[in-house]
Amino acid sequence: MKFRFALAALATTAMGLAIAQTPAPTPAPAAPAAAAVEIPPPPKPVGTAWVLVDYITGQVLAGENYNERVEPASITKVMTSYVLAAEQKNGKIKPDDQVMMSERAWREGGAGTDGSYSGFAVNKTAPLLDMEKGMAVQSGNDAAIALAEHAAGSQEAFASLMNNYAAQIGMKGSHFVNAHGLSAPEHYSTAYDLALLGRAFIRDYPEQYAFNKIKEFTVGTITQPNRNLLLWRDASVDGIKTGHHSGAGYCLMSSAKRGDQRLVAVVMGSTSEKQRADDSLALLNWGFRFYETHRLYEPGKAIATQRVWKGQAKEVQLGVAQPMLVSVPRGRYEQLKPTMDVPKTLVAPIAAGQAIGTVKVTLDGKVVAESPLVAITPIEEAGFFKRLWDAFWMWWESE
Repeated sequence: MKFRFALAALATTAMGLAIAQTPAPTPAPAAPAAAAVEIPPPPKPVGTAWVLVDYITGQVLAGENYNERVEPASITKVMTSYVLAAEQKNGKIKPDDQVMMSERAWREGGAGTDGSYSGFAVNKTAPLLDMEKGMAVQSGNDAAIALAEHAAGSQEAFASLMNNYAAQIGMKGSHFVNAHGLSAPEHYSTAYDLALLGRAFIRDYPEQYAFNKIKEFTVGTITQPNRNLLLWRDASVDGIKTGHHSGAGYCLMSSAKRGDQRLVAVVMGSTSEKQRADDSLALLNWGFRFYETHRLYEPGKAIATQRVWKGQAKEVQLGVAQPMLVSVPRGRYEQLKPTMDVPKTLVAPIAAGQAIGTVKVTLDGKVVAESPLVAITPIEEAGFFKRLWDAFWMWWESE
């Protein structure tokens, strides 16, 4: 009987240690928080649809009609750029490929049309990298068509790739039929979908994304400026793309980064080049003024520990693999509530970087940041007798 009570006491102690060794994570120290600021209504752009999205969390900070179908005009070329970047990553095409400016590309998107063009010579080739920049900076319809033909054989086949990648990104309200964005039946998107695309492009292909902040580009004897006026107005703006035709109005997908904080704004159906730029910058400034980004956890640093059975060590340190950031209304950092969800029982061996659980951060009961918890250091499997002893205690605690 005494032996049974002793075992029970030891088991209770062991369980207490396990609980004590798994504290809820605490946000990393930050600069003294400012008093909470009452957030005024956002500036309302002139246009048919608009949205302002936080890059880190994907949260919609403000918007109107952002799930309604609109014609994306030349913002379509961001989808084209995304597909080209993905196909390069997959080894299907290369930056030094020689891309032919076909007769069709020249006739449908060249200087003889009403749209923007790059000026590459018809029936001649140019490096894929140059045509990418001609499409991104000059918004060249001719370059977009030629690149689509090179990557997929035809613009129609390339549109299928565009729709496949759009689905992967989560663009549920979009459908593409061409690479350039001129008006066509069944060619549409939404302001929210385009914001998703902007976030994905920045995150997945930063090298190609950087083409969009180039202020001018020369093809032959023709030098043309980037049509995104914000590149000249605000040094924090580094993209993304303008668009315009009679059916779509004036459109702008923009992004700016100040410190750790990045925002993406989409304004569709505006009335002029200046108006779309004015409204986009006003939205970005509003977002940066009333929201702030905090760096919660750094990779490689322990934020919690968890009991491990049958291992050479009794506990494993848990952290995050990537920096964990969160954007919240200014002055509300101290109200964040972190929680940790890990398996009740962990058994060695455990590899470094192995996903163990999840850390979530909430504000007003809503999850504002979430990241996998990973093992910072490996835990090797223990010897036979230690594994046997731990197996006994695991059995005891399960009763």
